[in-house]
Amino acid sequence: MYHSESQTTRLLRHGLIYLLLMVGALVVVFPLLWTLSTSLKPINQITVTQLDLMPNPIMWSNYVEIFNRVPVLRYTGNTLVIVAASLFGALVSCSLAGYAFARIAFPGRGLLFGLLLATMMLPYVVQLIPLFVMFDSVGLVGTFWPLVLPRLLGHNAFYIFLMRQFYRGLPKELFDAARIDGCSEMGLWWRIAVPNSKPVLAAVAIFAFQFAWTDFLNPLIYLGSRPDLWTLSLGLNGLAGGEGQGTELNIIMVLVTFMILPMLAIFAVGQKYMVRGVTFSGLKG
Repeated sequence: MYHSESQTTRLLRHGLIYLLLMVGALVVVFPLLWTLSTSLKPINQITVTQLDLMPNPIMWSNYVEIFNRVPVLRYTGNTLVIVAASLFGALVSCSLAGYAFARIAFPGRGLLFGLLLATMMLPYVVQLIPLFVMFDSVGLVGTFWPLVLPRLLGHNAFYIFLMRQFYRGLPKELFDAARIDGCSEMGLWWRIAVPNSKPVLAAVAIFAFQFAWTDFLNPLIYLGSRPDLWTLSLGLNGLAGGEGQGTELNIIMVLVTFMILPMLAIFAVGQKYMVRGVTFSGLKG
């Protein structure tokens, strides 16, 4: 009798957990479904009083019309420039810095790493004015350089922290054996650290892509006066705001869908590695 009651309780508990997870998933997924549905609806079917997710008819022409409203390909190309710089900085610069903090004993390593962690405590907004003044003093405002240069140099302390923690978890004997064989530090990083750090590299790559792809504040500050250099986020703001007064909601949702789909695809492919990378970085070292 006790065993039967215990099994029933366990089933009820698991059922309640699954129910809560389903409700939570629905809360997260519904805005995505509404966005996709709205992007395929004719304008006269879009209302705020009904939540009909089935467009009738399906207006695939909305996805053609968006190219007549805004230069989507140019916005995408501008965004990819920033994304490429962000990925390079995250996967190369941050990886090299993380390896140095984890495996190279140099004077002041602990102090420098402490200062690096301290920068994570600073709100990003307090850095905006000094950075803007610095780039403006050398005439780089209105170009891609203020957005590209910090990313190329691995400006994100969180990525360096993840890399460092993961590299500290790798067996020390691998590096010692390679050093005995005459391998340089760059060789150790490239031949041992990088091949064994795919989970954390995937996690950092996903984070870097997501931030660069959706970044609005930085492009607004440095590129707001240059419509020819606008990114997708600035283009969306222009379509929905001052540059696009009167633009239909369904057309706006088309551009939103364009921005969402790449992130969903990358997360679907790499989410397993992302979870492993963050978990292992937190547990090791």
